[in-house]
Amino acid sequence: MNKTEKTATIAELKDTLTNTGYFYLADASTMTVADVNRFRRLCFEKGVTMQVVKNTLIKKALEDTPAEKNYSAIFDALHGPTAILTSNIADQPANAMAKMIKDFRKAGDRPQLKAAYVDSAVFLGDEQLDALTKLKSKQDLLGEVIGLLQSPARNLVSALQSGGSTIAGLVKALEERG
Repeated sequence: MNKTEKTATIAELKDTLTNTGYFYLADASTMTVADVNRFRRLCFEKGVTMQVVKNTLIKKALEDTPAEKNYSAIFDALHGPTAILTSNIADQPANAMAKMIKDFRKAGDRPQLKAAYVDSAVFLGDEQLDALTKLKSKQDLLGEVIGLLQSPARNLVSALQSGGSTIAGLVKALEERG
């Protein structure tokens, strides 16, 4: 790979990684060719792109980004063979790739998760895979917040409705005693 090809690859990587809210770095180095092909096919079916790239190119693509993106935290994971997993689907939840990896690993122990970047949060190591599968999407979180905001209003209306019949019954009983 000559210098112009490297520069083009770095620019493409920078564009891809900075324009996505999340991406995963995985190690698929000891997988057989058949397993890699099955994994790539699964990625294609799920709308995920798998690209094997040199670690130095990934690092150079991420070095020139703003500090608030927190990309520097994943530099420690850039050793050995690295495959970048990015989503082609805009509304795909961030945990979809973690679930895909976990489902694929029922047949073996690879690919291993090296790191995951999700909205400026960095998850390092394969032990974080379970935590990533449990992440909720923005739509789920918004639904929960709206439900929590509506809950006190529902409770108040319910209490007023049930209390109204109780108060009316109490007033009627007092009137009859009267």
